[in-house]
Amino acid sequence: MISKALSTEEKDSLLKVLKTRFEKNMGRHPGIKWEEVQAKLENNPEKLWSLDQMELTEGEPDVVDFDEKSGEFIFYDCSPESPKGRRSLCYDRAALDARKEYKPANSIMDMAADMGVEVLTEEQYRYLQTLGNFDLKTSSWIITPPEIRKWGGALFGDRRYDHVFTYHNGADSYYAARGFRSVLKV
Repeated sequence: MISKALSTEEKDSLLKVLKTRFEKNMGRHPGIKWEEVQAKLENNPEKLWSLDQMELTEGEPDVVDFDEKSGEFIFYDCSPESPKGRRSLCYDRAALDARKEYKPANSIMDMAADMGVEVLTEEQYRYLQTLGNFDLKTSSWIITPPEIRKWGGALFGDRRYDHVFTYHNGADSYYAARGFRSVLKV
């Protein structure tokens, strides 16, 4: 089993990266104080491990909201393009198992579960796009409703022509320019 704890050095390094990104992008989280975010992270080592997984796969996680009801800070992948370390993946295990040849290494749903994160919904993806221009050259799988998935399809989004689009594709497809963006609540 994989240890879901960071060493002191890894934790300090990650917190430094997250703080720098937080301070560079204050427009993503108005009214939120870094000290409160850091305290929450230090009290949730498994969540810190998941954020490290987001960072290691080049997601560039950052705080994008605070849920007053649950008291949780919400992190999204804020890399300009779909995270490089999470591309060329089909949608889910069923799609991966259905491929007879040229199988990708993994599915987005399995990888997200392994990382301890969730894949963005269409609503979350559209919210992310209000914070900047993302996926101008790539696309990102998003959570697909069961009524679409049962027909073999899956959804993805991108930004083209200064508009955010949602498209469909076969869930078993995979492309070098399509990955997934994740959300983590801490």
